[in-house]
Amino acid sequence: MASKSQHEKKPVVSISDVLQAAEEIKPFIHPSSDGLSLRLVMKCENLQKVGAFKIRGATNAIRSLLRECPASNLTVVTHSSGNHAQALALAARQLGVRAHVIMPITSSFVKKAAVRGYGADVTECAPTLQAREDTAAQVIKMESSKDPARKVEFVPPYDDVRIIAGQGTIAVEFLEQARMMDRPLDVIIAPVGGGGMLSGVALATKSLGPNVWVVGAEPAGADDAYRSFTSKKFQPSIEPKTVADGLLTSTGEITFPLILEYVDAIYTVTEEQIIGAMKFVFERMKFVIEPSAAVPLAVALFSQDFKKSLKHMFSCQSDRLLNVGIVFSGGNVDLSIVSKLFDQV
Repeated sequence: MASKSQHEKKPVVSISDVLQAAEEIKPFIHPSSDGLSLRLVMKCENLQKVGAFKIRGATNAIRSLLRECPASNLTVVTHSSGNHAQALALAARQLGVRAHVIMPITSSFVKKAAVRGYGADVTECAPTLQAREDTAAQVIKMESSKDPARKVEFVPPYDDVRIIAGQGTIAVEFLEQARMMDRPLDVIIAPVGGGGMLSGVALATKSLGPNVWVVGAEPAGADDAYRSFTSKKFQPSIEPKTVADGLLTSTGEITFPLILEYVDAIYTVTEEQIIGAMKFVFERMKFVIEPSAAVPLAVALFSQDFKKSLKHMFSCQSDRLLNVGIVFSGGNVDLSIVSKLFDQV
């Protein structure tokens, strides 16, 4: 006697079931922007050497200097409390160059240890811009006096053509990689602080893909770039207050004119939105990013002004997915404060 299970018909799934399911769930599975469907594509500089994009500009700056003198006769100097310090130290080690970094006494032990670990000399100073600049000048004078024939060069963190060109390579790679993935970018969003990345990315993007819409992303609590861009006149950063500590600096004499020329728009987001975007990446993508890196994603997810502009810019293309490139600038964050941040949203 056959068992009951032998006579039961096994469930069968066909392609018609899959196609019907595709139609059923289509309205619910993709984020939309007032009738425009977005596909987010990430450029993960948080996985870059030293955990941030800064290695690009630092390497290009030193390589440029090596065209004029041998590595054995070059010392590079900078002042930085964060990613630029580590980037210049590692780039110098990789290229066989001496590096001397001025860091404020308030810099974390971990960051100072990392810079020393990459082989750079570290001199500490008071946590003010004036103290940084004065100490850097003293170090340059000291290094030069040791050997007058030695080339001692200051390498700024962002307002330098060599740095800007290096950061622009993000866009060169991003545009090509997106095309290879069959995700040609319609929009690229990058964070803005001093403007080294945004100006380089914008220049490269408009040169290689002039139809790509270039957007800057900035915290509302440190919105000097937005104010400057809107007024077309430089506005300094005054008492900025944001968790995105990599975006506190004002734009520079070189970066600001480039931003005015090549950037299409700048949008701001709140602290809650920045932390919410960062939390989304941690929970959904399983990536570690720093708050500054979350700002472009926060614009894409939460900025109503961005969405309104996007609808206007691409109104004739509402029947297709728009590929929006998001630059994750870095992943250097103190994990002990992450849970405290996430408790705020």
